[in-house]
Amino acid sequence: MPEPRLAAPAPTLAGKDAATPGIAGATPNGSGTVARLACLLVQPVLSRIVRRIAQRHTSLFARLGAHQRTDFLIDAVDMPFALHLRPDPQALIFRAVPRNAAPAAGAVIRGRFLLLLELVDSEEDGDAAFFSRDLEVSGDTEAVVRLRNALDDVEGSIAEETANMFGAPGRAVLARLRRGYATQSKGYPAR
Repeated sequence: MPEPRLAAPAPTLAGKDAATPGIAGATPNGSGTVARLACLLVQPVLSRIVRRIAQRHTSLFARLGAHQRTDFLIDAVDMPFALHLRPDPQALIFRAVPRNAAPAAGAVIRGRFLLLLELVDSEEDGDAAFFSRDLEVSGDTEAVVRLRNALDDVEGSIAEETANMFGAPGRAVLARLRRGYATQSKGYPAR
């Protein structure tokens, strides 16, 4: 399989506000200076991560089938931006986007960052998170299920593999995040 390459950013929906009012920890709209600056700072890290994961786990793409070309919006409500993922090995995209500049997405996955991190490694039950309203899914649910199944099939921990890319500091950050998640109260407050 040829080496995956990063694609140009997808067109955005001007004026779209993907904020999630009423969800604890959600940023007001993810469109301000903080969101834009955070996107610029985190993008080199995201590019490095997606290239490495794509090179090491080429089977992820086969499991997605036709959904390789689906645009996923991963909205960690407690972060100042969302993540845009298109898992197409010929035009791979994984980038931070301000919520008001998020592209049209075939599927949206929304929840707290630490929950989403645990879901990547199958450390958290996605069905339980969905039914308890800790996780929101909209759009093409088949694409989300395919993505989830592809991640479930990965040997080892993608989060740990990512942390190892950054050496001892990366492992320390991941350990701190996981400790924080273990002590954090789960669930969104009643709306």
